[in-house]
Amino acid sequence: MDQVRELLNLLNAILWHDWVLFAVLITGIFFTIATRFCQYASLTEGFALLKSPKQHDAPGAISHFQALTAALSATVGLGNIGGVALAIALGGPGAVFWMWVVGVFGMALKFSEVTLSMLYRNIENPKEPSGGPMWVIKKGLPEINPRFKTLGKFLGGVFCVTLLVSTVTGGNMFQAWNVGEITQSYFGIPSYLSGIVLAVLVGLVIIGGIKRIGQVASRLVPIMVSIYLLGSIVVLAINLELLPAMFGLIINSAFSPIEAQGAFIGGTAGAAFLFGMKRALFSNEAGQGSSPIAHSAVQTDQPVKEAIVAGLEPFIDTIVVCTFTALVVLSTGIWNRPADIDNSNLIFIEENNSEWVIETTSIDPSNLTTQENNVFVTYQYIDDSGEIIIDRYYGQIENNQTTISWDGHVESQNQPTILSEGIFVDFVGATLTAQAFDSVIPGLGKWIVSLAAWLFALSTMISWSYYGEQGVLYLFGEKYIVSYKLIFCFLGALATFGWMESAADLDAITGLGTGLMLCANLPIIWLFSGKVIKSFNQYKDRG
Repeated sequence: MDQVRELLNLLNAILWHDWVLFAVLITGIFFTIATRFCQYASLTEGFALLKSPKQHDAPGAISHFQALTAALSATVGLGNIGGVALAIALGGPGAVFWMWVVGVFGMALKFSEVTLSMLYRNIENPKEPSGGPMWVIKKGLPEINPRFKTLGKFLGGVFCVTLLVSTVTGGNMFQAWNVGEITQSYFGIPSYLSGIVLAVLVGLVIIGGIKRIGQVASRLVPIMVSIYLLGSIVVLAINLELLPAMFGLIINSAFSPIEAQGAFIGGTAGAAFLFGMKRALFSNEAGQGSSPIAHSAVQTDQPVKEAIVAGLEPFIDTIVVCTFTALVVLSTGIWNRPADIDNSNLIFIEENNSEWVIETTSIDPSNLTTQENNVFVTYQYIDDSGEIIIDRYYGQIENNQTTISWDGHVESQNQPTILSEGIFVDFVGATLTAQAFDSVIPGLGKWIVSLAAWLFALSTMISWSYYGEQGVLYLFGEKYIVSYKLIFCFLGALATFGWMESAADLDAITGLGTGLMLCANLPIIWLFSGKVIKSFNQYKDRG
């Protein structure tokens, strides 16, 4: 597993280089200016369009509302519960500010990519049209030069490969893993059992195709979002006097470093930017080219109308739902909490030359308030260049919760120093958010977040299975669709069998899929940007 982690970290370092993040921002800013702030059209016209009926004489299978909820069921998922908590844990409160930035400019990105997918969707079967960046590049490139027909088909296939990677990682494994973790943490049910149940439920829905997915999503999404926001409002109402300070903390931390405190190991403005951007892009999928696949199934002959509706996605997902999660995590202080297990006697000892470890540690089981087994301490050391590094040192609770075995070693010429006055339980992703709810009203997180996690994961996996299905359809045709669906469900269950252990593992595996899709889709958006602007201007001219 160590080699796999190293490979994932290397790929993420390439895919999430600063230039990729700046490219996403610049693309969003460009379309915001070029369309004269299309975000305004989404916020003013988008909600009205949701009420409009299907155009029965137009190709398509679902309504504007069903298309939006199908896409939202993919975006409003555990990225909103677990991803936000992950961004704060790794990047600090400033990460939330950059999530907002991505949310605003992501509306323009979403508008542009859905416009293109609607313009170039495949309507050979008008009752079940197919769309997405693969069809944009396949059909659009020959318009530039007929000799590019083969190249367009090939590049469409390249996008589909990145789509399948993201489907397997962020759209499937991330969701199932989080559900397994939170269910085991609160109810003691083995994680793999949750994974198996979730896989079966997903399988029962995706057999019915996009129509059934649209029907399920249109009922499930409003219910799950309402339940989660209602629980968040209760927590925020109790901590109402802290909210102004939390907004100040978010803005200040976006541009200034923040020191280590409690469970938080400290962070720079650069870390806030990186993790905020990554988590927001994973959550709302702006620029990935995934949700245009769902929107392409809408029954309409006016591409821009559906693009206006699609612009609501990042607003609902990031500006609304993610903000509620962030304020709950920050206002409760769970992100920088004091140690969960008292133990001030921990020290690093030198095992080999310049290799330091913490020996197996005895603990009192009565001090534990959760069934979570992963723990960490914060420490600092001096690396070979003389720089002071602050990090986490992980371990696992074993032997009927009486001992902790610690992982790996720290390489340093000097003895590392333990910073924390005790041991922290490693609440990862959705589990950290649940603890935030519980810290205000005991049991609230157990039920609200557990229920939301199951609903969010189920809805996300259902929609992402359809995205992956369209990739398989493009690459191989219909004959492998059933096999694909079985493999999708199997991999969801597999993710809950204990091979992902920490926040870093979680960030690496989801970042891989999101990063690959961004790198494949952004050039397509820029290549056909003129089409987006022309279509929007024509729509506005028609009034």
